[in-house]
Amino acid sequence: MTRIVLFFHGIALGVAGIVAISITGWSIVPIILLVSGTILFALSLWLGRGKQIWQQPSTKQGVNAVVTTIMVLLVVGLINWLGIRYDRRWDLTENQLYTLSAQSQILVAELEQPLEVLVFDRQIDSELENLLENYRRYSQQFQFRLINPEQEIGLAQQYGIQSLGEIYIQYGDRQQKLDSGNATETQLTNAIEKIKRDRPTNIYFLQGHGEASLEFVEGGLAQMVSNLKDRGHTVRELNLAHSGNIPDDADLIIIAGATRKLLAAEVSTLQQYLTTGGNLLLLLSPNTDLGITPLLQNWGIELDNRLIVDGSGAGEIMGFGPAVAIVNDYGEHPITASFRNGIALFPESRPLKISEQAGIESTPLIISNRQTWAESDLSNEEITFDATKDLSGPLNMAIASVREQPDPSRLVVFGSSTFATNGWFEQQLNGDILLNSISWLLRENRDALTLRPQEPANRRLNLGFMQATIISWLALRIMPLIALIAGAWLWWRRR
Repeated sequence: MTRIVLFFHGIALGVAGIVAISITGWSIVPIILLVSGTILFALSLWLGRGKQIWQQPSTKQGVNAVVTTIMVLLVVGLINWLGIRYDRRWDLTENQLYTLSAQSQILVAELEQPLEVLVFDRQIDSELENLLENYRRYSQQFQFRLINPEQEIGLAQQYGIQSLGEIYIQYGDRQQKLDSGNATETQLTNAIEKIKRDRPTNIYFLQGHGEASLEFVEGGLAQMVSNLKDRGHTVRELNLAHSGNIPDDADLIIIAGATRKLLAAEVSTLQQYLTTGGNLLLLLSPNTDLGITPLLQNWGIELDNRLIVDGSGAGEIMGFGPAVAIVNDYGEHPITASFRNGIALFPESRPLKISEQAGIESTPLIISNRQTWAESDLSNEEITFDATKDLSGPLNMAIASVREQPDPSRLVVFGSSTFATNGWFEQQLNGDILLNSISWLLRENRDALTLRPQEPANRRLNLGFMQATIISWLALRIMPLIALIAGAWLWWRRR
């Protein structure tokens, strides 16, 4: 009996030592376990009759079982050691929900000083903790901490904590509160981008010419404005007819969906603004004359009043009409560098042309496919291509231009304004194109021009009363009845 106890205790201690060494390395405790196990194993063999023991079937079976156990433990230990040494993760979800977007990764990797996320709560939510751990993987400058405001009262008073679940970001001597305790990657990334910005950026939307509303109404720009504010930009309205000039703090002027001509003085003011280093974003609609042709001619951009239609039939399959161009071809530019073959939807767009202009460098951003054309006659019910009147694709739908002299200035022109409105903004890459264009116009970090964080896809099924009733009958009555009948029939056959 003593021999058997020594034998198996020796094996157990030896295996424990080997596993400990594979995980933590050579240290005093694993070495003691391994040496003790070896001594006990050798002692058990010395006390017994070696040949008789090894010849017994029970011993052989026991040894085989022990060897198998050792091999399994070694493999498990090796897998754990590799997992600790080489941190690799695979995200198989549809929208890569557990992988930070390229924008978030770059933003965190470029932190110049420590950034700390303070979670004021009794315990941290597991999803939030996983999200924060995800950020920390990309930079040692990113840290997070759970603070119980009921225990650390002084710190809670310092941050003005009113309720459990509040989250603050501390970056240098700046601090910022997250709008929601249920933080998502989008909210956290926008907050980090906002707190990193050295100074506020002022974006002015021109008004007074039938431009799209900034409110959450049909055809409005509320979703676009909300994203800009979340990123730390200041958004204001500008009526040149009232003010007479562009504010000195204007970093960007946006004209979105205007339907009436600008006054000659307004066009002249915009031209002077660009000459002195200003930046301008134009979201134009087909069949509109805003009186800005002289301004665009100075930049080598020509407008075409025809409407781009998509003859490929892809739009009809997706539930859109021919006036919605489905785009997956982009120009070589920092704004679109990360898009690859992603899809964007451009409804009601006009084609743009580039003509060479001294000192101006222009690049197409959005390019329609070969099965599109610019339609000149929309009065017919059946729209067909007419080579004598229509312009065949591919066609430029957006252009980015830059001028370095006399002062660096940038201009982006889109042949559509509808793609940026509420509802369309969140479609595919539409919002990314627009926000990247604004970031480029504001001369933000080129590496930050990437895709925004993805939100979970909504897979909820909304069943009607009849559908729910049918499913209930199938699951609770019909299928069990079929199983009962089949079982009874099999019993009868085997009697």
